[in-house]
Amino acid sequence: MSIEIEDKFDVPDDYEVPDLGKLGEVVGPRSYQLVALYYDTPDLRLAARGITLRRRRGGADAGWHLKLPKAKGARQEIQLPLTRSTKIIPWELAELVQAYTRGAELAAVAELDTRRSVRVLSGLVEVADDRVKGTVLGDAPQVERWREVEAELLENGDPDLLAKVGKRLRKAGAVPAGTGSKLARLLKPAAPTRARVGDGTAGDVVIDYLAGQVEALLSQDPRTRRAEEDAVHQMRVACRRLRSALKAFRSIVRDTERVQDELQWLGTVLGEARDLEVIRARFARHLKNLPPELVVGPIQVRLGDDLGAREEEAYGRIRETLSGERYYALLDALDELVAKPSLGKAAKKPADSTLAGVADKNWQRVTKAYDTAQAIPDEERREIAMHDVRKAAKRARYTAEALGMSKLAKRAESIQDVLGLHQDGVVAQDTLAKEAESARQAGEDTFTYGVLVGIERGTAERAQADFPKVWAKVQTA
Repeated sequence: MSIEIEDKFDVPDDYEVPDLGKLGEVVGPRSYQLVALYYDTPDLRLAARGITLRRRRGGADAGWHLKLPKAKGARQEIQLPLTRSTKIIPWELAELVQAYTRGAELAAVAELDTRRSVRVLSGLVEVADDRVKGTVLGDAPQVERWREVEAELLENGDPDLLAKVGKRLRKAGAVPAGTGSKLARLLKPAAPTRARVGDGTAGDVVIDYLAGQVEALLSQDPRTRRAEEDAVHQMRVACRRLRSALKAFRSIVRDTERVQDELQWLGTVLGEARDLEVIRARFARHLKNLPPELVVGPIQVRLGDDLGAREEEAYGRIRETLSGERYYALLDALDELVAKPSLGKAAKKPADSTLAGVADKNWQRVTKAYDTAQAIPDEERREIAMHDVRKAAKRARYTAEALGMSKLAKRAESIQDVLGLHQDGVVAQDTLAKEAESARQAGEDTFTYGVLVGIERGTAERAQADFPKVWAKVQTA
């Protein structure tokens, strides 16, 4: 997989690529002919989301290419070797677009025949001058011709140099491309529908936020299927943000209870692997920092390999879930929610005053949950009730972030963090107790488990002791 960072420009037929020699050593131009078949559903679901799936012949990177929407700030491209068949799409790529195809069949929809002239600047930036013949496939093929220039950052390239190249190309008459890809220019797919209530309305602000979180969830789907770093966490966060927003803004977007339930279901599926991922890394850090004489028995295997195997099994369940009809139905429901929401009267009200009131109510829920917990005399029951304070703080944080209220979001986050430290310590102790029991039954030395339990108990107790200070601080912020 590669991360693609490039600038695209539209240019007239008589455009002259400027001399780039003052910016560095230029190699080329070298010429290629590239012929690519593009695959999509009949209704262009991939193109509508800015995704390209192609089989390309010619050039230095012939093969199957899948370009995905931006995730973590950059567009991803996944490449596989060229196969003989033009009809059979490699499953490794077809699987990664299931969140968009949702069971619809993929077939060739377009062909791009490109005569490319390439210059490489200092081994850091590639400038491609393309003359393109595009054909929309079908019973009556449609042909279009145009010219464009791309400047792409190569591996270990210099972003500043890319910017300078772009400036030089624009000065010579190039203009930023009107579309994100050649395929989009040719097919002109309709973008996903988004409802509009009116400028400055609460409805528009909420719908825009929901649409952004749906895109965030979708962009993490392929990365989660590949078990990429932090992907399952980011996908679960998108689920939580969506569910929190639907709860907080129920006076603006109505009748979302079913979607909320399904988001909770998906978040639970994602959470199993994420929790194992986090706790395995947590124990690995502890064991690494312990003096060698305190690490006895095969504890590193149990807390490393064994938890890792359980994590892999959890990822298998995630992949199964992400290829199922229930998940596709949830994605369809989210698209419908953004395109045709059921709106309450508050949706047409001014955003500033209406949404500020919602944020304030969510913060009041935090303080109410705290007062309720503190009124419980039993320590164990009070500790359980404090978990509700954490959940209320998380919801208040997400709501404030959705509205750009950074100060309130930070207040809520500080509550969430300190209670999260306590909760993580409690969960870790429980996990260690179960693993220690398995070790004991296997006749293994369990001394180190006790050491780790002591570390986690200390973490939980410190967080509990710090909470009153954090609470007092946010009340005066």
